[in-house]
Amino acid sequence: MNHSASQSVSNSRPTQLNPKSGQSMDRKITKPKFNYKKLLPLSLVIAIIAIAVYVYPSINSSTTFAVENQRLTVSTVQPGVFEDFIPVRTRVVPLKTVYLDAIEGGRVEKILIEDGAIVSKGQPIVQLSNTQLQLNVMRNEAAVTEQLNNMRNTELSLEQNRLSHKRNIIDLNYQIKHLTRRLEREKTIFSNGSIATSQIDETRDLLEYNQQKLSLTLESQKTDAMMQEQQLTFLKETGYRLEQSLQFARENMENLNMKAPVAGKLSGFDIEVGQSINRGERIGQIDDPTSFKLEANIDEYYLERIDIGQKATITHNQKDYYLTINKVYPDVKNGQFRVDFTFGEHQPGGIRRGQTLQAKLTLGDDSNVLLIPNGAFYQDTGGHWIFVVSEDGTKAFKRSIKLGRKNNRYIEVIEGLDSNEKIITSPYSSFKEMDSLNLTQ
Repeated sequence: MNHSASQSVSNSRPTQLNPKSGQSMDRKITKPKFNYKKLLPLSLVIAIIAIAVYVYPSINSSTTFAVENQRLTVSTVQPGVFEDFIPVRTRVVPLKTVYLDAIEGGRVEKILIEDGAIVSKGQPIVQLSNTQLQLNVMRNEAAVTEQLNNMRNTELSLEQNRLSHKRNIIDLNYQIKHLTRRLEREKTIFSNGSIATSQIDETRDLLEYNQQKLSLTLESQKTDAMMQEQQLTFLKETGYRLEQSLQFARENMENLNMKAPVAGKLSGFDIEVGQSINRGERIGQIDDPTSFKLEANIDEYYLERIDIGQKATITHNQKDYYLTINKVYPDVKNGQFRVDFTFGEHQPGGIRRGQTLQAKLTLGDDSNVLLIPNGAFYQDTGGHWIFVVSEDGTKAFKRSIKLGRKNNRYIEVIEGLDSNEKIITSPYSSFKEMDSLNLTQ
């Protein structure tokens, strides 16, 4: 039997199993080995997909916006002289204005001049009437006159008292002189024995009485004189004040006849006969018709750079005129503050109140710097960044910059831009969130 036959026979024999070994119940399972090399390409594909999913939104967030060149204004960064000024719209107003306010209220009785007329100082303008004021003034005049009369009577009484003292002193001096002579004669007669001692004693006592009375009168006169002097001084001061009060009462009556306090042009004078005017009410103003100043409202951005004495110019009828700031009003209203300009040696002829003139206000000295045109982009970026055009003109990229002073034409470049670079200066409203632009024809 050959080898193949014997192998066939051998394989056809039933296998004898040992019941004690458990082979007839359990089968040995072989665990397959994990092949990492087969999964490596799949892992690489998954990683690439994940990176693409993550990166694509980032690329999309800085999208490149396509813009037609015709919609843009492209300017060039270039060196030049920066004129540090701002344009200011000014209004012509009178240099001097005097307001007409009613000192006393009343009813308009007569209008003596029309609005817009040229008036001279002291010229009557309007007549008012005020019955209550007239009665009060009359009562005050009567009271003041009575007080003045009482004061005059007091002065007269003091003067009479002074004269009475003087008269008494004269009488006492006369009596003393008479009694002195009498006593001398009586002493001579007494030595001859022709007169009694009692007579001499009586004369001596009378002389001493008059001497004491004279001394008392002189002391009283001195005291009265001092008091009279003080009282007269007080009465004179009181009389002066009373006379002033009386004069003031009369002036109140005169104030009902309003007059021009200065010469000039009357304006804002709009009243009618029969109209009631309150005390302190403004009824008009008088302007200097020949001298003017200019007033202007300036953006609060320039408040720190504006001061008294700064220069400005205007051009009127092809001639330049120089201005100086003479007053700054720091109160900001609606984002603006007010300044007043005065003319130099000459002011333009033919200008009128209310007329507007364009002025050029100088803020600093001229300087050589890099300049870019003052465009609408500044409102969108605040001057912090700008789109710079590539050299081939097909793209534009956002770049941070730093700008300085600006006027109505140019803005000073401090850093971030180089000379001859191209920039976009038109509005950015439609693409200001973009980082780059594709410029198409």
